[in-house]
Amino acid sequence: MSHPAGVARGVGQRSPGTVPRALYLPAALGLCLLVLPLAGLVARVDWATLPADITSPEALSALGLSLRTGLAATAVCLVLGLPLALVIARSPARTAGVLRALVTIPLVLPPMVGGIALLFLLGRNGLLGQVLNVWGVRLPFTTAAVVIAQSFVALPFLVLSVEGALRTAGTSYEHVAATLGASRWTVFVRITLPLVRPGLVAGTVLCFARALGEFGATALFAGNAAGTTRTMPLAIYTAFNGAGVSQGSAVALSLMLLVVAVVILVLVRGWQPGAAR
Repeated sequence: MSHPAGVARGVGQRSPGTVPRALYLPAALGLCLLVLPLAGLVARVDWATLPADITSPEALSALGLSLRTGLAATAVCLVLGLPLALVIARSPARTAGVLRALVTIPLVLPPMVGGIALLFLLGRNGLLGQVLNVWGVRLPFTTAAVVIAQSFVALPFLVLSVEGALRTAGTSYEHVAATLGASRWTVFVRITLPLVRPGLVAGTVLCFARALGEFGATALFAGNAAGTTRTMPLAIYTAFNGAGVSQGSAVALSLMLLVVAVVILVLVRGWQPGAAR
């Protein structure tokens, strides 16, 4: 009887550390590697000229284009990604593994390679581009190309988030509803979507954030034309190469992207299960 009492007395006490103390130093260095560059960015901001830098015509043009194309790309990802996530989650294990690997490719593929792939697919001499060219449709170096490039790199974030939420939710409620006579669309709208809402919202926010920060695929497939394809990342790159907006505006836009990233992380954390605990 003394053992359970000892266990009971131990409840609430701080458990002994399990992390080797020698690992705290590299952990701290790793944290510094992530945080200090951001601190350097904030320290470089000229707060006196920040309002003027943000509201310059070039900066506003890049910001507006990024927001419009980012929202459009997110809408495309929702229309295509939600069904794809559902198909993956409800497929047999082997099929789901293959599909998940294909969806993950843009995450590990260098964005520049993605831009080249899109150009070879939809360019004037591309596999589909030749057909589109016959119909008078030209996609490369247009605003539509920005949306396509952003969708290509952002879609995996939505698919993987929703697919994970679908697997966590399981299929028991869907089976019960189907047994009671509900149609597949009714089950999808009334059962499946409410169950995965947190994962869907988190995936959508992450998708928008990735689209907003896309650079490599956009640069190669859409180009860098002011007012047409020059998004915020491209405006920042252009400024530090001596053209377009000033470096002050580039730093200001970088700060804006950093703020957006922080806000997105807070929103995603708020929609995660158990976030209030």
